[in-house]
Amino acid sequence: MAWIVLIISGLCEAVWATALGKSEGFTRLWPSVVFVIGLAASMFGLGWAMREIPTATAYAVWVGIGASLTVIWAMITGDSAVSWIRIVLILGLVGCIVGLKLIDEGHA
Repeated sequence: MAWIVLIISGLCEAVWATALGKSEGFTRLWPSVVFVIGLAASMFGLGWAMREIPTATAYAVWVGIGASLTVIWAMITGDSAVSWIRIVLILGLVGCIVGLKLIDEGHA
């Protein structure tokens, strides 16, 4: 269950990171509200998952999921250019996240 919570928490990280950029320095109300809610959900989930997942693994997976999804969303919405090198690098990041999960289970 901790891994599911961590994955959802990583998704929330992408939400708050995107909302932070859209808030224009907290001058826009709704992106700022989404930021606060996403941040709270993300941190709560990360903290909860760390009860069962080692801190280093949980944090790396959380950041990796959030970063990957943030870049993917930026490419989908046109805020960032789509390129093969970006896609390859995101796939590499996702591969590293999966690898961390696999070695964590093997050493638990």
